[in-house]
Amino acid sequence: MQGQVVVITGASGGIGAAVAERAAGRGATVVLVARRAAPLQAVAARCGATALPIVADVTRREEVRRIVAETLDRFGRLDVWINNVGQGITRAPTALTDADIDDMVLVNVKSALYGMQEVLPHFKERGTGQVINVSSMLGRVPFAVIRSAYCGAKHFLNALTATFRAEVQATHPDIQFTLVSPGVVRTDFGLNARHGGPDSRSFPESQSAEEVAEVIVDVIESRRLDVYTRSGSQARVVGYYQDLGEDP
Repeated sequence: MQGQVVVITGASGGIGAAVAERAAGRGATVVLVARRAAPLQAVAARCGATALPIVADVTRREEVRRIVAETLDRFGRLDVWINNVGQGITRAPTALTDADIDDMVLVNVKSALYGMQEVLPHFKERGTGQVINVSSMLGRVPFAVIRSAYCGAKHFLNALTATFRAEVQATHPDIQFTLVSPGVVRTDFGLNARHGGPDSRSFPESQSAEEVAEVIVDVIESRRLDVYTRSGSQARVVGYYQDLGEDP
């Protein structure tokens, strides 16, 4: 990872900030993206003199395009793009509104779509690169009824990641698209969910942001296709579909 240029969205706290600090610690040059300037600057200060904070809203395509341009202008290349922005929801599926669905798709799907599409020309020009999309166990199995539309959005993201990989690798096999699926993480995710909700820190079997970050940083080096952030997660997914009488 030494010398690689890594862009991390949602980097002002939680998983994104933890990834930034660990990647910088392994010798990467990190570009930190978030909407909140003050906490973003604080994370950048912990990542060393080469860290580049960019205040931007990745739910707007033109802002994502600007991030790519500023990164290339500063460093001349970009090696890894991590789509880490996401938001939950606390609403049963029978109560969902059009606005709920639109918001979940915008934040959890379109932000990643914009990142993949806008960085791809540079990756194709170089013939290499990696996109890492941070999904969720709820993108595998809709365990949480209150997360309804979030589950659907992450399923969408998973499918988008796989189809991007299939299309791009047909002509550029060294451009990788990696999916990472955490479970419950002890961050402000629950508190920041649309319509509010329980604190993620209150749930059992949760992980720290630092534990998840270690998996993501390792994936930059291994370039694996599809990873869970804790042992037993894949077996849990398989068990869910077996209980339904379906192949996973």
